[in-house]
Amino acid sequence: MSSFDRRTLLLSLTALAGCGFTPALAPGGSAEGLRGSIAVDAPPDRQTFLLVQHLEQRLGKPNGASYRLAADLSISERGIGRDPDYNTTRRQLTGTLTYRLYAMGSETEVASGRVSNFVGYGSTGNTVVTLSAESDARGRLMVILADQLVTRLIATAPDWRA
Repeated sequence: MSSFDRRTLLLSLTALAGCGFTPALAPGGSAEGLRGSIAVDAPPDRQTFLLVQHLEQRLGKPNGASYRLAADLSISERGIGRDPDYNTTRRQLTGTLTYRLYAMGSETEVASGRVSNFVGYGSTGNTVVTLSAESDARGRLMVILADQLVTRLIATAPDWRA
């Protein structure tokens, strides 16, 4: 029979600390000082605004930024579920975010890449319900893409940070 044991957990965490594990954003971590150092280009639309908003929550608002992030967002939508009368009952949004990170004040690209993911929503209710579900799905997609981008930036920070 398996049960949760706090002592085992604490010993495991102590072992991690002993083996040189350091949180990436902590002092001495590989992405130390990343918070507040990336300014994201102004968003052209609502989806990109939600993306930038979540990026700033995760990376901090730029304060003397050393880098500028340019992001191109594309979203496609398709029906993935049908009822017996061939009415679409479920839709899928696929988002792709292509990013370029530049040293502030220059066009020197220090990092670039692409992240992609998808979300779904039901479209079986009336128009108001479907529009609300779509709006919520678009918001969730922006959070997912922003989290993927932040994870990628943190993981690759030692390669592009000065």
